[in-house]
Amino acid sequence: MFATAVQPSIVSLFSSTGSDPLSLFVSHADTSLPSDSFVCVLNDAASQPTPPAPRKLIDLANSERCEESSSPDYALGQSVLHIQSPTIKTTYIRCPSAGSSHASHGHLGLKHPWIHLQVRNLHREWAFEVGLVDQSGREGVVRCATFQKEPNLKLGSPPLLLLPLSFPSPSSRPLTSWCTVAINLPSLLPHFSSAALTREDQEGRASSSALAGHRATQVPSGVYSHVSYVKVYANCRLRRIWFSEGGPQQRLPWEFQLYAAV
Repeated sequence: MFATAVQPSIVSLFSSTGSDPLSLFVSHADTSLPSDSFVCVLNDAASQPTPPAPRKLIDLANSERCEESSSPDYALGQSVLHIQSPTIKTTYIRCPSAGSSHASHGHLGLKHPWIHLQVRNLHREWAFEVGLVDQSGREGVVRCATFQKEPNLKLGSPPLLLLPLSFPSPSSRPLTSWCTVAINLPSLLPHFSSAALTREDQEGRASSSALAGHRATQVPSGVYSHVSYVKVYANCRLRRIWFSEGGPQQRLPWEFQLYAAV
């Protein structure tokens, strides 16, 4: 999509406050659960407009955070994307669509080393994926998930690197359920070659032979090239996704800030 375009130091891939937030994305929901699985745009503070029947929003008032913490939970007075489902893998947004994801011309093509997601913790399981490509064209998928307990590497086509993800604990008394997740993408490539992360055999030893068979042809390694796709699953509220050259320390436009100074 963007491989041949001039790429500035900051590229916003998704903004919930735009006129057409999902213009670059495809969305999917579990049609077998029409009341519980859906993607919609609403005001974060008011949770309005209410999705049409039979859809029913998660009750945030009875969330784990409200039960464990007496600190305020500041919401955003603006439109955000709400993604919810009890079946996480079937409800998501993705850019670009999966139809051409394995062809080079169908890759997202953004070359920035950092990805940032502004997301609200709904105190349900949540995950997101990023496809990474090295300079030899080998692709791997990184999936960060709140339900993942330990890092794991599943060898396949493409290989899948599973990483744990956690939000601030309610006991730390955060002032909001919103946060910005920032990940340095090139730093993840070496983990695709880690025998320690592959599934262990019956004797408790890493399957290094299986890894060796994949490394030469499929496992990405070496120099990072670009991102092939981004996929955000239920359950979360999403405000923005952007890529940057400088990471969390890079100065951002004012509209990227979650809360304005007063």
